[in-house]
Order: sequence, then C-alpha cells, then structure tokens
Amino acid sequence: MATSLGANTYNRQNWEDADFPILCQTCLGENPYIRMTKEKYGKECKICARPFTVFRWCPGTRMRFKKTEVCQTCSKMKNVCQTCLLDLEYGLPIQVRDTGLAIKDDVPKSDVNKEYYTQNMEREIANSDGTRPVGLLGKAPSSSDMLLKLARTTPYYKRNRPHICSFWVKGECKRGEECPYRHEKPTDPDDPLADQNIKDRYYGINDPVADKLLKRASTMPRLDPPEDKSITTLYIGGLGDTVTDADLKNHFYQFGEIRTITIVQRQQCAFIQFATRQSAEMAAEKSFNKLIINGRRLTVKWGRSQAARGKEAIKDGVGEMGTRLDPVPGLPGALPPPPALDEDAPTNYFNLDPSTSPAVMNISLPPPPGINPPPPGFGPPMFHPMGHMVPPMPPPMSMRPPGHIHYPSQDPQRMGAHAAHGARHGD
Repeated sequence: MATSLGANTYNRQNWEDADFPILCQTCLGENPYIRMTKEKYGKECKICARPFTVFRWCPGTRMRFKKTEVCQTCSKMKNVCQTCLLDLEYGLPIQVRDTGLAIKDDVPKSDVNKEYYTQNMEREIANSDGTRPVGLLGKAPSSSDMLLKLARTTPYYKRNRPHICSFWVKGECKRGEECPYRHEKPTDPDDPLADQNIKDRYYGINDPVADKLLKRASTMPRLDPPEDKSITTLYIGGLGDTVTDADLKNHFYQFGEIRTITIVQRQQCAFIQFATRQSAEMAAEKSFNKLIINGRRLTVKWGRSQAARGKEAIKDGVGEMGTRLDPVPGLPGALPPPPALDEDAPTNYFNLDPSTSPAVMNISLPPPPGINPPPPGFGPPMFHPMGHMVPPMPPPMSMRPPGHIHYPSQDPQRMGAHAAHGARHGD
C-alpha cells in the first residue's frame, strides 16, 4: 500500500537541505572560481541512508567530476569531508585520527539504533556554536604528536585525477587525447590500496590507507641529541618566503631563552641558538617532524660545531651545505712544494747563466731591417769591463736600445714591429 504525502511528513522533516557542502581544500580544487550544480534530495546518504542535497563540480582542468557522498549530519559527527571522508583538520583517515587521539567512537550500524543516534547528534549539533566537533571527538585532546607528524599541510590535487580508461587498457580506446580518462597502466590488483570501502573509511575499521599511515608512524626516525654538550643550536629548514624571524621567535621562545636567530634567506633555512642545552633539547623534542608554521612543515635538526663540520667536509668531500662534491676530471694533481730557500744562494731572478761574468752590462740585438743604425756611441753591443776604467755615460732613456729579452712582452717580433715598419715604409 502506497504511503500518502501527509503520512510521510515526519520522515520528510529529517531530510537534509543545504546551501553549500562541507569540503576539504583538496576536493574543492585549486580554482577559486568554481561552478557547482545543486540537486535537492538527489541521493541518499551512504551512511545513514537519508536523502540529502547533492552537489557536483569539477575541481580543475583535466580532473574528474566529484560529488558529495554523505550528508552534512554524518560529516559533522566525524568532522570529515563530505566527499573523501578525511578529517578536515589533519587530512587523515578517521582510523588514524582516532588512534592518535586515543578515542573509540562506536557509531551504531543497525537502522533503528542509527536513526536514534543521529537524532541525538543533530540535537547536540544544533545546541553547539558550530566551531568545534561534537561527541567524543569534541571532548578529545586538541592535538597529538603522531597526528602532527602525519598531518598533510598542503592539498593533494593528484587525488582528483580521472579514473583509468578501461578501453585503453584493452587497447580499444579510439578517443586519443580527447579521452577524459587516464591512459595509464592500472595498479596491481593485489595491492591493498586498490580495495577501499567508504563505510570502512567512515567507521574507522579495515581501512588500508589508515594501516599504511600507522605503519609509517611506527617507523618514523627520532632526533637524538648530539654527544657534544656545547651544541645548543637547531637547524630549521624549508622556511620559504612566508616564515619570518618573528614567527620562529613566537614558537621557540616557550622552550627557553633564545640567544640568536640567524636566517639564511638564500638557502631558506635558519639557525636558532638557545642559551642552555636543556632548552635546545626540549625544543628539538617538541618540534621534530611536527613543526608547522604558516601552513609549511619545517625541518628540525641539530646544528654541528664548526670543528666537526670542517673535519667531516675534508674527510667525506662534502660542502658547507651538506652537498657532496664530485671530483672534476682532467684537473692536474697537487703541485710540488717550492724548494727551500737558502740564504747563501745568489738571487738569480732572471735565470741568467751563472758562468756569465757580471762585467757584461748591455747586450743588445741588431736593429730591425729598415731602421738606420744608431749614432756613434749608442751603437752595437759593447762589453765594458768593470776594471779601473771609468764606464762611459749611459745614453738617455728615450735613445737607449732594447736590452736582453727576458719576457715575451718585450720581444719586438711578437709585438708586430716588422709589420708596422713594413706598412710604414710601404706608405
């Protein structure tokens, strides 16, 4: 027997009508100007099976169309996105979040108990201010170390890509580049991530993505303090252009007195030196793998002493910033050490023949062709013995013939003298 419209008024009161969906940044897409279609009571919620308003949109270019999967009441009870069912604050599955916060929220799965539980939660949501979750999640501690380490700080738009084209896998797709689906090889069907269920995701049981993240959390590295007790400096990496000196100071001052904060803008890192070792250890313990400032996840490491850093660089062949320097092929080896200086050895700066007598003073070259010989007294090279005879007066500097060639720059033949004189006589 069909139910009349008047007899079904009570059930229609529980149907949901909304003006805008509850979505995470990833599902909403990177385009700030987005168009959505709204279908009132278009589908039933996949959790509570009540009709709700369905929104459908395309999150970006070459992305698949997405739509809301659960109603807003079920979304508010778990504080999750209506489409991907991931936590709105951390971007993690419900199973990981509940494990990190040490809560166990058993939602009824039978129809009658589920309806009664949903009505009580709707009443609690109506009495709240809407800024915090309700139920056990609202009473849980605000944060957890494991959640801060695993939390996603930036949207993951790769999750919005189209599905794989089944015709292309079989070699029968004829659309080519116009095909709206991906032409890629599918993943291994035995991969646990290939079998995901929306109800298991919502109830936090048997979620393969959550199991993968929990295993990653159990194998995360730790930051052990160095043995050198004099090191009180922390290295902060990945600052970007949004993190400033004041932001670092506002976060790290709670651990103890800060001596200096040095920001290296070119490398997008900073060095924070504390006054005591105890403050530095506390800051490293509370910030390692969970430091998020202005939406950026920062890297926290211990600094190194200058002596240790220099020894390691020489031994391992690494640079100051930790990059390994590969040897350059073709370079000569190390130069031999210079000979030891002997104070009694003569100073022979021009590599002259030691057998040459010091009486030889002026040794000149014959004049180039085309040039008149010099006047008497300034002529060919002469040997002036350094005896009792008084040497003649040297000619002026402007008329003095060139001396013995010792440097290539003094060689007239290399300076184009013949070409110049030849051209001059030719004119």
